[in-house]
Amino acid sequence: MLILGVDEAGKGPVIGSMFVAGVVFGEEDIFDLAACGVRDSKLLSPAKRESIERQILARARESFVLEVTAQQIDELRMVMSMNDIMVRAHSRVVSGLRADRAILDAADVNAERFAQRVRELSGATMQILAEHDADRKHLVVAAASIIAKVARDRSIRELEATLGRPLGSGYPSDPVTVRFLKDWIEENGDLPPFARKSWSTAQRLKASSV
Repeated sequence: MLILGVDEAGKGPVIGSMFVAGVVFGEEDIFDLAACGVRDSKLLSPAKRESIERQILARARESFVLEVTAQQIDELRMVMSMNDIMVRAHSRVVSGLRADRAILDAADVNAERFAQRVRELSGATMQILAEHDADRKHLVVAAASIIAKVARDRSIRELEATLGRPLGSGYPSDPVTVRFLKDWIEENGDLPPFARKSWSTAQRLKASSV
């Protein structure tokens, strides 16, 4: 049996893309993930995540990472909710991979509703389950969380290298991120193109600069 794990990284930040990753393993290969140190990506250091990511990809039958940019999120939020965006993104990942069963980290307060919506939109014939904190409960989802988080971390580092200044984590609670946005607005008169302009933090910072 082939098992697909799906998880996201970067749903909440005010800066940068969101990444949704899917990774497929044979049921008999899942035990190897524990030996590789696979666990919820939030419990691992960036260096450890990168090391484990290589081991995950070496063992996976298939994998896929979907990037949803800040601009795409802003455009989609004009016509749908963030929950709808999460359903669409997870559906894209599920429909792009082959497995007998998919386990998703639920991005809705109602996990069964989230699974049902992804099932309907993806048109997948595989069994689809969604659980809250699935990245802590299922190794295949933890593996997906690591792949998604590494992709997100890399994208932020690439932005920092291009700009030559720190961005912080990209989350609204990070003072480095807030400082960057304030400085950018003061220098350029607007938010950067990789900021989620529909986020309340971004709107508040822009309004305060007027």
